[in-house]
Amino acid sequence: MRNLIVGIVVGLVVGVVVGTTLIAPRLKLPAGKSEWVRAAEQAAPEISRPLTPARVGVTAELEAGNARRLRWRMASAYASTLPQLGELGVRLETTLWHVSGGAMVLKLHEPSTLVAADEMFEAVRSGAIDAAFAAPALWGEKNSAFRLFSAIPFGPPIQEYLAWIFDGGGREMLREIAHKQGVHMLICGALAPEGSGWFRKPVKSMEDFKALRLGMNDLGGRVAAKLGARVTEMPIGDVFVALEHNLIDGAEASQPAVDLKLGLHQLAKYYYFPGWHQPATLLNLTINLEAWRALAKERRVQIEAACGDNVTHGLAVGEARQFSALKELIKQGVSIETWAPDILTALKAAWGRVVAEESRNTKL
Repeated sequence: MRNLIVGIVVGLVVGVVVGTTLIAPRLKLPAGKSEWVRAAEQAAPEISRPLTPARVGVTAELEAGNARRLRWRMASAYASTLPQLGELGVRLETTLWHVSGGAMVLKLHEPSTLVAADEMFEAVRSGAIDAAFAAPALWGEKNSAFRLFSAIPFGPPIQEYLAWIFDGGGREMLREIAHKQGVHMLICGALAPEGSGWFRKPVKSMEDFKALRLGMNDLGGRVAAKLGARVTEMPIGDVFVALEHNLIDGAEASQPAVDLKLGLHQLAKYYYFPGWHQPATLLNLTINLEAWRALAKERRVQIEAACGDNVTHGLAVGEARQFSALKELIKQGVSIETWAPDILTALKAAWGRVVAEESRNTKL
């Protein structure tokens, strides 16, 4: 028995050392590698973690006195170290624990520790995991309408966006679309306007824009492609690598505070505004539908309250932190630029064409 205990302790210590020295450093940035990054890493493939299908519903139910304690596993698309994006996921975990009096644990897992970003939706839908924290645009391949609940190019400011979500029918529309896919979705975070992108050289004309190799995702990327830019979709965590290896000329990432954390100013010195592609951004909690329906009303209200608080916090922090981040970026030699009027006009016209195409091809 003594040898058994010693063996277990040694195994745990070795596991911690390996996790902290080899695996943890790889989780500092969001998951979901683009194809060219996957190809570059074929010589040293990442550790794969096969999904273990769980029963639909909670991962574990523990008895705590007379009250059931629910423990859910939540995959996140964003590293917990990222300002706002990751921070809001951590805050959701903490807030829900407090408002439920410790009766509900929504355990956040770093990117790729449960499932890859592009597999999160299916993992939630099947019940392999209970929930995922991400921007709804990540599920755009399931239904393009999900992209409208992340960010809308040339769309409304955040106040109007939230007015439509919570009092204009948007929330009900999202619920209907999500339920058809076997999941339940809650708006669970909000971000202030993003920067429009980082570039190695100034973009002064339409000719400059058309010549760009541009890292840009979702609807904004489709708009840029309409104008002739060579667009590559990539996770936020791949932007630095792509710029570092000269695979792109510029890219959009997030807000100034997030971009500063990513260190993009070390590789590109021209930061463009306004963020026409994402004047406001919403984050989302996606939950297995049967697990949601199995919850007591009290638990549902607690999750909704925690998400509502996350939206409020995201709005306040998003506005508060950007000024100091911009000041620091300028101190680091970044040139803050604005788009020429003719480029913005062309982008807006291209957005109209994307809207027409999406309207014809999307089923609600």
